[in-house]
Amino acid sequence: MLIDSLNKKQKEAVLHDKGPLLILAGAGSGKTRALTHRLAYLVKKRRISPLNILCLTFTNKAAEEMKGRVFKLLETKTSTQIPWMVTFHSICAKILRREIHYLGQGFTPNFSIYDEDDALSLIKKIMKDKRFDPKKFAPQTIRAIISNAKNELIGPRKFKNIAHRSNFEKISAKVYSTYERELRAANALDFDNLINKTIELFRIPKIIAKYQSLFRYILVDEYQDTNHAQYTLLKKLSQKHKNICVVGDDWQSIYRFRGADFRNILEFKKDYETAKIIKLEENYRSTGNIIGAAQSVIENNT
Repeated sequence: MLIDSLNKKQKEAVLHDKGPLLILAGAGSGKTRALTHRLAYLVKKRRISPLNILCLTFTNKAAEEMKGRVFKLLETKTSTQIPWMVTFHSICAKILRREIHYLGQGFTPNFSIYDEDDALSLIKKIMKDKRFDPKKFAPQTIRAIISNAKNELIGPRKFKNIAHRSNFEKISAKVYSTYERELRAANALDFDNLINKTIELFRIPKIIAKYQSLFRYILVDEYQDTNHAQYTLLKKLSQKHKNICVVGDDWQSIYRFRGADFRNILEFKKDYETAKIIKLEENYRSTGNIIGAAQSVIENNT
């Protein structure tokens, strides 16, 4: 049986029927195990088509590890059985390849995807063209400012209107506007664009309806690491069925530098009023001494 090896709380998470589910779990408590078993249970016991399940994580390595676990549970060796177990950027790229022409912004389905090196090179070129001193205004910092703005769904025009606190912000706003124009001219998107352009697409009623109907169940690993754009994407996709299951650790976030907002997990109950909350509190990775020492380090945290 799929649930025989699970503890009581893990079983509760796996067997949860419909509606929003928040699984709060620290490191070593078997949260990935609960998530992968839930996915396998939906397919094997509830007869939900894998085509209707979206499972999201943050890195390709994590996605591959989860696929391996699910394949073993489903006794299959082919990824075609679970086509939507992917990263946020991967699912957005796939959707954009199909639908980007609806934006009417000149992008075509064969758009290029700029990695961090490509993005930084373009920013350096723009700064050189505009004669902005890279020693005074570090291109890497300007790249980070633009990325953070995109993660907050702040476009170039709005950013220009609010960039008054320093010369660095004003310079960044000028670079940002040109950067987006240059990307469009090259039929290219950077990693941040993959998510915010998908959100733009989801403002088109027939497009969001299509993907809300497709993804009847949504599962998300490491939810505490979602930024505002990723949070918005999930909220739009889950609005119809509300069968969203998120797993995360409200004491841990490793992507703050990318705009991750741990408040997303703390406010899950506010976003989904009928949400069930399950806490996985058994630790399978650390001994009592290690847990005791770690607790003594953090027990005075606010």
